Amino acid sequence: MQEEEVEKEKITEFRVTEHIYVPKHEIISEEEAQELLKQIHARPEQLPYIRVSDPVVRELGAKPGQIVKITRKSETAGEAVYYRYVVE
Repeated sequence: MQEEEVEKEKITEFRVTEHIYVPKHEIISEEEAQELLKQIHARPEQLPYIRVSDPVVRELGAKPGQIVKITRKSETAGEAVYYRYVVE
């Protein structure tokens, strides 16, 4: 039983956002979200979804209804930005 507890501690110590293959994720403010949705003429539900159970979302502490901005490095574009709507 003690070994199982040690394994759980190791898992919780791992920070997903610090892994080299995980792009930068950030929760955008309500004002930024409104501006984004106005700019792209969409409702939040029309954005691609990301589940609240996703490891990065859990680490960020994002709640359903919030929007997460994902910034990836791209060889062709330099940087690519994606948005995801957090759902249950």
